[in-house]
Amino acid sequence: MTLRKFIFIAGVLLYTTHNAHSQSQLVTYPAPEGAELMNDFTVKVRESGKDWKPIDTYLVQVDEVQGNKHNVENASMSYFDFSGEVEVSVTFNHGTIQTGRIRPLSYGIVPSIDGNTMTFKLNCPRNLSVEVNGDIFHNLHLFANPIDEKKPKKLKDKNLIYLGPGIHTFPGDTLNVPSGKTVYVAGGALVKGCIQVVNAQNVKILGRGIVIPERRAGLRIVNSKNVLVEGVITTQCPTGGSDSITIRNVKSISSYGWGDGMNVFASNNVLFDGVFCRNSDDCTTVYGTRLGFTGGCKNITMQNSTLWADVAHPIFIGIHGDVENPEILENLNYINIDILDHKEKQLDYQGCLAINAGDNNLIRNVRFENIRIEDFRQGQLVNLRIFYNEKYCKAPGRGIENVLFKDISYTGENAEVSMIIGYDKERKVKNIRFENLQINGEVIYDDMPDKPKWYKTGDMARIFVGEHTEDITFRK
Repeated sequence: MTLRKFIFIAGVLLYTTHNAHSQSQLVTYPAPEGAELMNDFTVKVRESGKDWKPIDTYLVQVDEVQGNKHNVENASMSYFDFSGEVEVSVTFNHGTIQTGRIRPLSYGIVPSIDGNTMTFKLNCPRNLSVEVNGDIFHNLHLFANPIDEKKPKKLKDKNLIYLGPGIHTFPGDTLNVPSGKTVYVAGGALVKGCIQVVNAQNVKILGRGIVIPERRAGLRIVNSKNVLVEGVITTQCPTGGSDSITIRNVKSISSYGWGDGMNVFASNNVLFDGVFCRNSDDCTTVYGTRLGFTGGCKNITMQNSTLWADVAHPIFIGIHGDVENPEILENLNYINIDILDHKEKQLDYQGCLAINAGDNNLIRNVRFENIRIEDFRQGQLVNLRIFYNEKYCKAPGRGIENVLFKDISYTGENAEVSMIIGYDKERKVKNIRFENLQINGEVIYDDMPDKPKWYKTGDMARIFVGEHTEDITFRK
């Protein structure tokens, strides 16, 4: 063998060994002493051919509506980081697993069940709900993160605020982050309070830990610019009066009244990517003037995310604004999203995909694309209305226009009649296009062969297309 050939083969072997190693990693984070843990499940994870590693399970609280009453229920939450492929074991500690389900269902993860244990494999990061015997209120929220490449290599950095493993509190229960700083909440850290960015710029909040105050937002972005929030677990994460905000792989779980997940107030250029919201009010909203923030909104995108509304809307746009100085909410995009639930008895507040224009708002150029809606408990699929809700508004909205629903699917039986309704001849809902809308596998389009000629196409999807609407089309 020539020296050149030997060096080439050795290099290939070295690269292959290094590459295989780099693609397979597993990082777990022990819970800090004093954290509230749950024992409904025993969770373990392992790389192929290696030993099981235990994963601690935290207490999280969710909201179950029974009749007209709200009940706080104790659920479970675990998290770890990995690359490559891992096997997960979940043991139910209160009996036999009759049925086991892992959602979102679109991931196609079907567990193997043996007695009171289910196992399954993951080959990419996922934010999951693991459910036993149909129980969605005492489930396991399992956050399988990518390997954290942003973990600081040097802790002695004047621009770094490092919150290591353990429990952290702040004076006044709030950490205010100045401009130019990075806050790193390490895996195994539990922050009992709020981390907020107010009148600041060039700020990062990163990590794998938990930021969970009592009955309020764990993260807040206020009148700030160029902020990145990534990887942490919290209650709520609102953004107001801000520009150039990225919120990536943040998990939000709330159980109390007005527990919206990720609100946007009077802000521009906001990106949500890979977030998970299970909330006791709207999961994500876009509003104009509200709560001291003034102005419209533009360029808001949520993508690659999972939404679960125990109460109210998964996606809600448009109710709040400035009546005296009418605002525009525009260029709003919701792409590649799984909606796991929607539960709302009040007809005024239904709709998985809801645009309700109030306060003289004009809402335009909205895109809903590649959204999979599972069988929610109560509500509507779509709700587009220009309305005057006297409880929250001082005037009806000006209009809703140029909305695309593309590759939207709903599988289930509980949807009530959806609504598309304008207000008057000056305040219309117009230029609404559905492309490849699927209801229980059936594509709804204007020329579908089973539609009687005297039907509106919306009738085939149980969508009421009412007065003061214009150019509502359904295409294959």
